[in-house]
Amino acid sequence: MLIPALATAQTPKVAGPNEHPSDVARAKVAAAIARRATHVRGEAVGLDNRPVTPAPQATPETHATPHPGEGPATPATPATPATPASPSHRPDHAGQGGRGRSNNPRRP
Repeated sequence: MLIPALATAQTPKVAGPNEHPSDVARAKVAAAIARRATHVRGEAVGLDNRPVTPAPQATPETHATPHPGEGPATPATPATPATPASPSHRPDHAGQGGRGRSNNPRRP
């Protein structure tokens, strides 16, 4: 009974990891706390979650109309396609099934 008490009394106390932090560590912890304080729970953060500008709608085509009487007819105008909203949330390699990613030299 006496030996464990003497053994624990002889072991030096090791300082905990947070007892003497450096100035850089204190600054990093303060920055993390400040960043966490401004973040609202459930809110998306980052460049991918910016508000999206609405996409313009497609315009229908107009048919050529003959000019009443003398003179040239009004030409037909082709329909303009709808453009996707920006930024597009589709990845660059979407729909390629694992192919087409050029960042891995072992995978063509």
